[in-house]
Amino acid sequence: MLLAQSWPLVYHEVMLQFYLLSIVLNVFLGCILAFCDGETEQGAPAFTLNNETLRLVAGGFSIGVGILKLLSPVANSVPVVGDLFPALANLAGGFILVFEFYRNRSSLITGAVERLGDFLEKNRRFTGFFCLTAAGLHFIAHQVLFL
Repeated sequence: MLLAQSWPLVYHEVMLQFYLLSIVLNVFLGCILAFCDGETEQGAPAFTLNNETLRLVAGGFSIGVGILKLLSPVANSVPVVGDLFPALANLAGGFILVFEFYRNRSSLITGAVERLGDFLEKNRRFTGFFCLTAAGLHFIAHQVLFL
C-alpha cells in the first residue's frame, strides 16, 4: 500500500535524473563532436576528450539515456513526443561516437560502412551543435512539447 502511494513520487524523482543525464551528456557529446576532431589516441590520458575509451563509454551511455528518455517523459509531459528533441540528440551523438570506435578498431570495413562513416564525418559538427542546442533548449524549456 505504501509503495503504491509513493510510486508517482519515485517515478518523478527517477525521471529528473534522466533529465539531468540527458542535458549533461548532450553538452559533453556536443563539445566532443563540434570542437574536437575525430582523431582518438589509444594511450591518451583517461579524462581527455581524445581518449577513445571515454568516447565509447559516453556514446554507449548516451544511447541508453536516449532510449530511456523516449520511454519516460519528465513532469507529466506527453510520452515519446515530450522529450523527442533531446532524446534524438542523445541517440545521434552516441551513435556517432560508438560508430567511430567501431570504425577505428575494425579490420573488416565494407563499402556501406565506409559510406556511412563518410556521411557521419561530414555531419559531425552539425550533430555536435544539434546536441548543444538540444541541451540548452531542454534545460531552459523542459515542459515545452518536443523539448
